This record gives sequence, structure tokens and C-alpha cells, in this order.
Amino acid sequence: MLLFSVIVAGSFSLGSIIANQVSPGALTAVRFLIAFCIIGSIAALREGIPRTAFKSTWRYFVLGGVFITYFVLMFEALKTAPPVSTSAVFTLTPLFSAVAGYFLLKQFINTRIAFALFIGAIGAIWMIFRADIGSLIKFNIGTGELIFVVACIFHAIYTPLVRKLNRGETPLVFTAGTLLAGTLLLFLVFWKDIVSISWVNLPFVFWVCLLYLAIFASAVTNLLIHHSTMVLPSSKVMAYTYLIPSWVVMWELILGNPPPTPLVLIGLLLIIVSLLLLLRE
Repeated sequence: MLLFSVIVAGSFSLGSIIANQVSPGALTAVRFLIAFCIIGSIAALREGIPRTAFKSTWRYFVLGGVFITYFVLMFEALKTAPPVSTSAVFTLTPLFSAVAGYFLLKQFINTRIAFALFIGAIGAIWMIFRADIGSLIKFNIGTGELIFVVACIFHAIYTPLVRKLNRGETPLVFTAGTLLAGTLLLFLVFWKDIVSISWVNLPFVFWVCLLYLAIFASAVTNLLIHHSTMVLPSSKVMAYTYLIPSWVVMWELILGNPPPTPLVLIGLLLIIVSLLLLLRE
């Protein structure tokens, strides 16, 4: 999950670079197709695909549908919202995940975890509104941030669903099934967008960012979260998302973008405090 947080942080910074070059649906479709080809090939060569994996294929479409909704909305949000701000929204996911874990898996959280989620939420809200009390009071939130709140709810539902719907499949096989189902749904829904784009004329930087998103931020993170979800409670799995704004700040500095103001970074400190509380045994 630590590696997951670093990779996902990169998807915010690199995703914002190409978010306005093609439609979110078409971008996500190609991303999922590349990820499936990689994970599917590894699964077939390394483990083989057992017949049992084809039972109840509806599970993959449920998971794939939830996951692609998150990504499509994410790229829609990145059209207008800055990476640091959207990554702060993403830290609300553990709170949503804890609620989803309770309803789907009957996982209860203790007082310490509830307090940690509360502190993290305050830090996230502080960063989302860019330390502007006036905007917070007026609830003057950007459209991109608001879209991403909805996206994060889908991501939070996805985590406990993995555990609930897995029937003993390995992370590789289960991830491949989810990616394939997601790819089919995306091509079905966004076919017109996909064929209308002149893919060969897109700039080189687009393909660099897309390959990162497909290989690392889709295929690798999917494997990481599948493995982690099977051995950790949903709230603890998503606790590591609290590190993502820190990594995004570093990604933005590496890419030559200005850092957030010191006042905004107060929210980041609260998020880190929340992470430490969540990771205590």
C-alpha cells in the first residue's frame, strides 16, 4: 500500500497533463486495454486461467463497472481541478471505505480509527478549499473537486467489493478479469469517442503519460490493492491514501510546478497525523 500511494500520486500529476487532450472515456478505455493485455498475459503464462475463474463472471463486470466509473470521473475532474487539490479529495476515500466496509462486510471501526478518519477529513477539506475560510463557509468548491468526490465514493465501494466477490481466485487472475470486464464496458459505452480520435497524431508526452497510467497506475496498483484487501481491513488499506497528497506535492515539484502555500500545507500535516493514528496496532 505504500508503493500504491506513490504510484497513484503520479497518476494525478501525469493525468492532469493529458486530461484535456482526449475524452475521459476514451482515455480510460485505452488505458484499461493496455493494462489488461499486460496482466492477462502474465496471469496466463505464470499461473494459467483456471475454469473456476469463469464462474459467476458477473462479479468482474460489477467490479469493472465500479472501477471504470472512478477513473472516468477522475479524468473529468482533472480537466479543471489541480492535482494537489484532487489528491486531497482522494484522502476522503478511507472515510467512505470504512462506511462501505461496514455495510458490505460488517467491519466495525473503533474510536481511534473513527477519530483518525475525522482528523484526516478535516485536513483534506482544508486542502480542498485551499485554506480559504470564506470559500469553506460559502461551500465554494470547484466543479472538478465536486466530481472527484463522487469518483472517490466509487473507489471506496470497490475496495470491500473485491473481498466480498473473490471466490478464491489469485490476485493476478481476479485483476485480469476485472480489467477485461472494465475494458469491454468502456469500449461499449465510449466507442464513438474512441474511433473519432486521431491516436497517431497525439504528442509523445501523451503516450508516455498514458503508458505510466496503464502499466503502473492501473495494472500494478490493481494487483497491489487486490493483495492488500485480502489481508487488511478496508479502512487500513485505504489509510495509505493519506500519503498521496505528500507524494503529489513532490511529483509537482519534480515536474516544475509551484508548491502549495504554507497555509494549505497545514491540511497536509493533519492528514499525516491521521495516517499515523490509522497505522497503529
